[in-house]
Amino acid sequence: MKYNELQVEKNTRPSRKGRGISAGQGKTAGRGTKGQKARTGHRKMPASFMGGEISIVSSVPKLKGFKSFHPKAEVVYTDILSTLSGDVDNFKLAEAGFITSPFVKVKVITRGEVKNKINLSTQFASKSAVEAIKKAGGKFTKVAVPMQKIAEDSRRTGKKKEA
Repeated sequence: MKYNELQVEKNTRPSRKGRGISAGQGKTAGRGTKGQKARTGHRKMPASFMGGEISIVSSVPKLKGFKSFHPKAEVVYTDILSTLSGDVDNFKLAEAGFITSPFVKVKVITRGEVKNKINLSTQFASKSAVEAIKKAGGKFTKVAVPMQKIAEDSRRTGKKKEA
């Protein structure tokens, strides 16, 4: 048996700091004398805190309004759907150029008539659009947004790549 192969458990208790001078870590309890880091709560500073100086977050002027992180659904109109036929989903709409990507939310809204029989599978559709599709002999199915496949390399590099 070698020294580095020994199975030894730690046999010490955590030190009880600030329990008197004779305890070894008494009085200032290893925090030094005075200053911000000697006080309680100094570890709970926000990430933007810059040591009492006005932080960059506070000093930069704010823009009016609100920017949502949840993108709105892209709109497709029923008269545009008349150019397609058969099964229509996000991929077919993106391929035809009606939406920017197959991995976005899509909402179908009524404008004009649906002439072809369509089996529509998107995220949202207005009631009147669903009625127009049924009237043309098709059907509407609500589905989730398709997930984008990410290559195995992205875990190591941190960059997203489509597979």
